[in-house]
Amino acid sequence: MKKLKKTKKKLMKNNRLQSIDALRGFDMFWIMGGAAIVLSLAKFTDVGWLDWLGNQMHHVEWKGFHIMDLVFPLFLFIAGLSFPFSVSKRRENGQKNSQIYRHIYTRAFILFLFGLIYNGLFEFNGQLRVASVLARIGFAWMFGALIFVNTKKISVRLIWTFGLLIFYSLLFTLVPAPDAPAGTDIFSAQGNIVAWFDRRFLPGIIYNGNYDPEGILGIIPATSNALFGMMTGTFLLSSRKITQNKKTLYMLFSGIILLFAAVLLDPVIPIIKKMWTPSFVFITAGIGLILLSFFYWIIDVKGYKKWAFPLRVIGLNSITIYMGQSIINFGAIRNFFFEGIASLCPKEVSAIILSLGYVFICWIFLWFLYNKKIFLKV
Repeated sequence: MKKLKKTKKKLMKNNRLQSIDALRGFDMFWIMGGAAIVLSLAKFTDVGWLDWLGNQMHHVEWKGFHIMDLVFPLFLFIAGLSFPFSVSKRRENGQKNSQIYRHIYTRAFILFLFGLIYNGLFEFNGQLRVASVLARIGFAWMFGALIFVNTKKISVRLIWTFGLLIFYSLLFTLVPAPDAPAGTDIFSAQGNIVAWFDRRFLPGIIYNGNYDPEGILGIIPATSNALFGMMTGTFLLSSRKITQNKKTLYMLFSGIILLFAAVLLDPVIPIIKKMWTPSFVFITAGIGLILLSFFYWIIDVKGYKKWAFPLRVIGLNSITIYMGQSIINFGAIRNFFFEGIASLCPKEVSAIILSLGYVFICWIFLWFLYNKKIFLKV
């Protein structure tokens, strides 16, 4: 009996989609210093496309979309993507719904706690910000997971996904901020109900003074990002007679449709990350599906896996490196090994060396954990 259980676990491990880990690693690479590498290269060269890409490494001020605006929602999409696989394994291991619920609530609480720690919980200076990226991920994923576990049909999940976005749209288009002067743009930081709600009810420091990009009401549309991921994970896990190539095409076309939806909606409801508008949900979920279709086809369908190993090392310890950068002084370690060489070079070259060195040090740290089979999972 024990032998059968071991065999089953081994099969489950072998069937793990490496594309999901690689895509998560690709996403975290930009937070781990990838953006700094691109910026330093753009300053060093006069190549037009590098200048454009360098500009994309900054978040937009308010309306619009840059590549760096994708990192946060893509991680939430991937968190949702992984959940059906997790639920399937838990149910195969005999877990009841009550145990799955416990896991959902515990994970959300831990991510919320990690967000507080990241924001300086242990500094004890009375200036704590409660909202955070990890809190938004934790609670949006939690609500998405609760909807997912309690629904079976794809039609019902789609109703929830789009229903949340419709409700959110009606909320901020019909209800302006009570403290805003008459005629204030409802899509401005001062005029929208989302920002007002945080000014009125969000405890702790508000990140930008009059609005917080990771505030309370933004959890509603972010839950749709998680649900898009969960529905995609269910599709990939499906045992229906759909070939892997067809699954790739379905994901690709679905992503393109969502991109078109974002473009069509943008003139009416602009793409605004800090409000997490429905058009922002569509563009980020659409790009997430397109990226996943390429990663899935190349890695899991065609079997080209070796190139993705560096990304998988990052992806398997994504929370570790996110939290680790606020706890471990990777910059000082980088300087110990690379600052001497960098100081001998021109300023622009020095910036490239130091940015590459930072990513290298972070990756070596994760590679060491990978070899020791140490993974921080929430």
